Amino acid sequence: MCGIIGINSNRPVSASIINSLKKLEYRGYDSAGIATLSKGLINEIKSEGRVDNLEKNSLIKNMEGTIGIGHVRWATHGAANSLNAHPHSSQNVSVVHNGIIENSTILKKFLINKGHKFKSQTDTEVIVHLITEHLKSEDMISSITKTLKQLHGSFALGIIFKDKPDLIVGARRGSPLAVGYGPNENYLGSDSYALKSMTNKVTYLNDGEFCIIKKDYVEFFNEGGTKINKKVLELSSEEEKYDKGDYKHFMAKEIEEQPTTLKNGIKEYVDTSNNDINIYNFPWKINEISSITLIGCGTAYHSCLMAKYWFEELTSLDVNIDIASEFRYRKNRFKKECLYVFVSQSGETADTFAALDLCKKNNMKTCAVVNVIESSIARDSDFVLPIHCGTEIGVASTKAFLGQILILYILALKLGLLKNDIERNLFLEKLKDLKELPKLVEQTLMTDNKIQSISTTFNEAKGSMFLGRGFSFPIALEGALKLKELSYIHAEGYPAGEMKHGPLALIEEGMPVVVLAPRDNYYKKTISNMQEVIARGAKVLLITNKSKDEIISENIWETIEVESTNDDLLPFLLTIPLQKLAYYSALKKGFDIDKPRNLAKSVTVE
Repeated sequence: MCGIIGINSNRPVSASIINSLKKLEYRGYDSAGIATLSKGLINEIKSEGRVDNLEKNSLIKNMEGTIGIGHVRWATHGAANSLNAHPHSSQNVSVVHNGIIENSTILKKFLINKGHKFKSQTDTEVIVHLITEHLKSEDMISSITKTLKQLHGSFALGIIFKDKPDLIVGARRGSPLAVGYGPNENYLGSDSYALKSMTNKVTYLNDGEFCIIKKDYVEFFNEGGTKINKKVLELSSEEEKYDKGDYKHFMAKEIEEQPTTLKNGIKEYVDTSNNDINIYNFPWKINEISSITLIGCGTAYHSCLMAKYWFEELTSLDVNIDIASEFRYRKNRFKKECLYVFVSQSGETADTFAALDLCKKNNMKTCAVVNVIESSIARDSDFVLPIHCGTEIGVASTKAFLGQILILYILALKLGLLKNDIERNLFLEKLKDLKELPKLVEQTLMTDNKIQSISTTFNEAKGSMFLGRGFSFPIALEGALKLKELSYIHAEGYPAGEMKHGPLALIEEGMPVVVLAPRDNYYKKTISNMQEVIARGAKVLLITNKSKDEIISENIWETIEVESTNDDLLPFLLTIPLQKLAYYSALKKGFDIDKPRNLAKSVTVE
């Protein structure tokens, strides 16, 4: 999940590399480093923690060199300190790496026997020593190809050589890597986001490819070292400017932007004049699809679980969901009539991309639901449904989650109509309610004061539970995940009916339990389950929707009422107070809300 930048220019590059690393910090913020070539030497500066710490190093200002590489790290092998920070260098070679070298222990023993001495605990350092070893008897390209063949696992690499002061080498297997083109300078980056501030012309490396980047041209090679031609793609020339504005954190802003996220998605896919859903260029006939498999990780997996309920409700499709890291290692029985949908905010999630790659190799129908249309998952899928939520900086996803479930709901509605599983009148009724959703979310956002006071109880507890049934169960899982991500409080999401089958043993006096019980078909059953936890001493926070009917229960600690709409859309509204609960819990603890510990925004390692 690390971030890589490389610049080959005719002017000093250290300041530009630092600025690019700031854009890449969402990929990792355990440590950061930079290496440049000047006066026949590799100059390396590294620091623990954020890019700001690296920038404060007094040596950075005087760092010379018109060619350099930089890195922000999310630790896999070795503690998060300056010793393990990238770049890793020998006298001849300096390397930055995103990914995991799975056979690093074996390679390290081999290299130690050859006389190499290691300074770090990382897997990356074996790459440095392998290249150095091969350079004793091989030219640069041969040493690169031989090294890449010896590496098992995933990598995106940026490499500079003391004796090659005019070039950067980039290589990819599994982890994303892009080349950017500028006037009298060229770039290497983990993704187009970091490069977009410098250029809108990029080329993406495919698995097994590597490149040589010079100031005025770029050469591409396949795994065997043979030159190949690659297309240059043009990105949108508009650089997206995104700052916190008057908000204390990006996450706070992104929670409040959710009505806009929904408006943008509805505007993109709903044809108001014809009362229809437009999903353009859908590449398959509806009778070619009889089942759907939804695949994601983390919050995206919760989006898939939410969508499962909708697809079952609105279509006759057989529906399966899967965690991407499990899907790719099972013995899957692929079906030609199945549509495989891959959900990822960044479009670079390694496990999800690997699952997509497996489906592609088996000639399956593939669809991507992503926020970044230039991403690896979007580029490799047969069909893409962008969520149009704009840049999301906070590591704990909020508006992207609502964007994902919106597009999945829209897809379920459309497929249900096309397959004649729902009547036109019901479709129009649901479409009408959908158009009102942004306004209802906006009204539901007005629950700040009550949630702020409630969050203290969660901070004082050693753990909590989030319960729901039916449409509310995936939201319970997502609420628990948000609290874990931001406040580092143990929280678990369960189907409310499952409590008596084991988890009820965890309930003790004063334990906070969130119960999601909207006035839907599951309401009475959920209230009964709620009573079971109250009877055992739990402090229940009930989240339901507004109604003229009284709540049929006693001894509830606190109640929050969201706006009312049809049952399909209530999950959107129930999500809001859970996001705010996690936010205010973390705020009161003084934690870094936008960059919680041990996590990164784009998960590009397995």
